[in-house]
Amino acid sequence: MVSLEQVKLLESKVTNTIEYVKKVTGENSKLKEKLNSYQKRIEELEVLVQQFKENQGRIEDGILSALDRLNQFEDALESNLSTAESKLSTESKLPAEDKPSTENKPSTESKPSTENKPPVESKPAKETKAPDKAADEGKTSDTTKEELDIF
Repeated sequence: MVSLEQVKLLESKVTNTIEYVKKVTGENSKLKEKLNSYQKRIEELEVLVQQFKENQGRIEDGILSALDRLNQFEDALESNLSTAESKLSTESKLPAEDKPSTENKPSTESKPSTENKPPVESKPAKETKAPDKAADEGKTSDTTKEELDIF
């Protein structure tokens, strides 16, 4: 026979099971809602990723185009500089060839203190090399000065 205690125990187990099913069903509903919101967010992010990929291609093309233009500018600048340098070197060579007498004289522009020194003829042969070097240095500084004046 079935006793009253057994019926109460069965009833409590059924009640606990119903409460558990309600709880699990509620959690399931919440999880489904989260899943739906996550799926929507994933779709939005996929669209953004696709747009990013398309824009990335355009950005890369723009960067490559800008680099190409920069290279062209750099080439033009180098071409202009080399043309100017060759023109400058030809111009600086012409005055040096026209004036051979300045090679033996020390430059007064680069060395103002040479006025106090005795003339080159009175010095021994070993010391005459020093004024020649000074004259060469004077030439170099004149050429450098001409180059700097252009820029």
